[in-house]
Amino acid sequence: MAAAAAIAALALTAVLLLMLGEAVLSSHNERVLRGRGAVEPAGDVYATMRWAYPVCFIAMAVEGALTGPATAERLAAGFAVLGVAKALKIWAISTLGVHWTFRVLVVPDAQLIAGGPYAIVRHPNYIAVLGELAGVALIVCAPVTGVLAATGFGFLLWRRIAIEDRALGRQ
Repeated sequence: MAAAAAIAALALTAVLLLMLGEAVLSSHNERVLRGRGAVEPAGDVYATMRWAYPVCFIAMAVEGALTGPATAERLAAGFAVLGVAKALKIWAISTLGVHWTFRVLVVPDAQLIAGGPYAIVRHPNYIAVLGELAGVALIVCAPVTGVLAATGFGFLLWRRIAIEDRALGRQ
């Protein structure tokens, strides 16, 4: 039980610190884009996503601390999934550059970015987010909250994609 709690605490701390770094970058990029006249579409689910995303990881860490630890195979698989997800997210962020934010912000007359992972899939960042959830669920051994988090946050992403596609002129 002590090993499970330690793994859960370390994983949660690492994920929340990475999330904090992403929040700082997003905030900076948001200021730049708003300075360029970016507009935010109505009806976005960001207000819910803002608290739901960290809560997903907290819930998984609690479950993992109580029911873990993960087997060595699941732990390795979780690190692999999380690593691939983070690599995909970094690729998406670096491709979008200043256009990457937590919010949907559209600069009038800006070109749609179609390079990097966006040349392969339309929403690589959101695939990465689901990968992060799955990876952490495996690492901390949280099958119940992992499935609930992926399903619930997946629904928010599905709604977000519809709003984003509409704002970018893609139906």
